[in-house]
Amino acid sequence: MLKPHGGELINRIIPEREKESILRDSSLYPSLKVDREVLLDVENIATGVFSPLRGFMTKEELFSIAYNMQLPDGNVWTIPILLQLREEPPFSKGDRVLLRNSKEGVKAVLDVKEVYRLDLRRIAKLIWGTDSEEHPGVSHFYAKGEWAIGGDVWLLDRVDTPFREWILDPEDTRRIFEYRGWKRVVGFQTRNAPHRAHEYLQRLGLEISDGILIHPVLGWKKADDFDAKDILRAYDLLINNYYPRNRVLLSGLATAMRYAGPREAVFHALIRKNFGCTHFIVGRDHAGVGDFYDPYAAHRIFDSLPADIEIEIIRVTAVFYCSLCDTIASDKSCGHPKENRTYISMTHIRKLIRKGQIPPSTIMRPDIAEALLRSYDLVS
Repeated sequence: MLKPHGGELINRIIPEREKESILRDSSLYPSLKVDREVLLDVENIATGVFSPLRGFMTKEELFSIAYNMQLPDGNVWTIPILLQLREEPPFSKGDRVLLRNSKEGVKAVLDVKEVYRLDLRRIAKLIWGTDSEEHPGVSHFYAKGEWAIGGDVWLLDRVDTPFREWILDPEDTRRIFEYRGWKRVVGFQTRNAPHRAHEYLQRLGLEISDGILIHPVLGWKKADDFDAKDILRAYDLLINNYYPRNRVLLSGLATAMRYAGPREAVFHALIRKNFGCTHFIVGRDHAGVGDFYDPYAAHRIFDSLPADIEIEIIRVTAVFYCSLCDTIASDKSCGHPKENRTYISMTHIRKLIRKGQIPPSTIMRPDIAEALLRSYDLVS
């Protein structure tokens, strides 16, 4: 099993006794109300999902990853992990700030290193390759505000989420892999319910490994993506009815989609490395959206990283249903003309299901489609 990124699995969870002391003295510290997305980022830092990060990025760290795709310490990193605000916060270097939400109280501690202003469009161009507000990731980034607080975080209490039972920490998955004797583990990233092309890639992963981690994103996504509960139910159905259950582990990843294409492909690979995966599947237009990225930019970026990230990348070309092969295939396994190919579009599948229609069985299993229809109360 690979070591975590940076060599150690970060743990910034405050022990219970110290937590009680901090909460008793909470009136001594300023507090900041933040949303669930920020608290999930804190949790991912504290449990090692984002190893080697220990907190929200300073300006130096942000510009280092934006320009060089690596942290100042030399570790490869490609996506900003920021605490953004719409107004300038009344904090300065050395302050200890308690992070809270409106319903559950104090959740985390932030030791401020820096407060700085973001050039949002400049950062967007560097990370997403565009400053267009038509890009959902860029638009979401802009909406969070032009001020940032950099500093180390400590987790007091996990955020309340309806999917808590589905979420495993890196320490958990590593323990499970070791118990099951998995030495070669393939990570599979998804933000959607499974269709036949996803299944093709997952079976490919099963063929070359001891087991596969199916790891759907449960955080913020663009409005037309499937709801997290529907994705989890669909995968539960697929795994229990069609896969060898002892060779598949399903766990949710509680972080937002950034839709940052190639940079997010690297980010996703590093996260799965922290969870204990040795291999990671990168398909066509990984983490892309619309026509913002070349479909295979997410393959090429791994050849231009400033250092070896150790996890092995499985690069898969376009996957489709071929009417002559009568199966799901790829450019590497099918030699028939394009007119015989049906490329599987999740956008098209979502539109069909929201109209109450079952997609063709060649692109999605009927029982999975029916389960998705039931979530919209479109079938009895």
